[in-house]
Amino acid sequence: MLVWGIFIAVILIFLALDLGVFNRTPHIISTKEATKWTAIWVTISLLFSGVIYWLYSTSIIDNVDNLTPTNATLKYITGYLIELSLSIDNIFVIAVIFTSFKIPLKYQHRVLFWGILGAIVFRALMIFFGVILIKKFSFTTYVFGAFLIFTAYRMLVSKDEEFHPKKSFIYRQIRKFVPITSHMNGEHFFVKMRHIKAATPLFIALIIIEFTDILFALDSIPAILAITSDPFLVFTSNIFAILGLRSMYFFLSNMLAKFHYLKYSLIVILTFVGIKLLLAHHYKFPEWFSLTVIAISLSAGVIVSLRLMNKNEA
Repeated sequence: MLVWGIFIAVILIFLALDLGVFNRTPHIISTKEATKWTAIWVTISLLFSGVIYWLYSTSIIDNVDNLTPTNATLKYITGYLIELSLSIDNIFVIAVIFTSFKIPLKYQHRVLFWGILGAIVFRALMIFFGVILIKKFSFTTYVFGAFLIFTAYRMLVSKDEEFHPKKSFIYRQIRKFVPITSHMNGEHFFVKMRHIKAATPLFIALIIIEFTDILFALDSIPAILAITSDPFLVFTSNIFAILGLRSMYFFLSNMLAKFHYLKYSLIVILTFVGIKLLLAHHYKFPEWFSLTVIAISLSAGVIVSLRLMNKNEA
């Protein structure tokens, strides 16, 4: 538990520095700044694999699955890449939500900060119960595996329909219980109007982002549980992927249309981890093989997208 406490404390310090020091004054995140922070978070996340190797080689952490240090490290990296790749769809939805509620660029980072803080809590709970289900009921792997393959199929055959936040179920429910104003009040989530407090568009965007993240977690949590059921590996890889989501949003939000074929990369990844879960009790894929499939799928999606984009521009 000491390792868990230290990890959570370090994450909270990172978040405090983020909002209290580096982004104390609301400002528009430039592409250059977003690129720098994306590189920083990806580097920290990958360097943490060295910490994973050390923890599992010294038996400081509770090694519930009796993993070797090398296997634990590979599982962490594979899980991190899965979570990072599946967050691409989440980035697209966040961009649509901000556009729908006309959230100024300089306040978007603040919304994402609190949104990701909430996502950490919700995902921790989902990981906790997901690991319990996998450990206690062996048939759960078949349920998760079938669900991921169904999700991949649905993604393959579905048309790219536009998401309308103001027509969503969550928005309609919020309106029933909370007064809403279309007026901004700086970076505040609520504004006082006569004798009532009304929610600003910042608060509404935050709540909808939180609920959409929970929906996306229904795919990503089973996907990483296909790689490992070790709670520390699942939690740390998830958290690092989420922490890098903000800077990656500002880095990718204006370029998502250019990476259209990444959708098929996600379909391949979801199908693979679904099959891996279905075969979990019969055949174990080597860790290097899982990592290779995910890396090749992502690379192929990026390369094909860029080549076709350059061809169209030419």
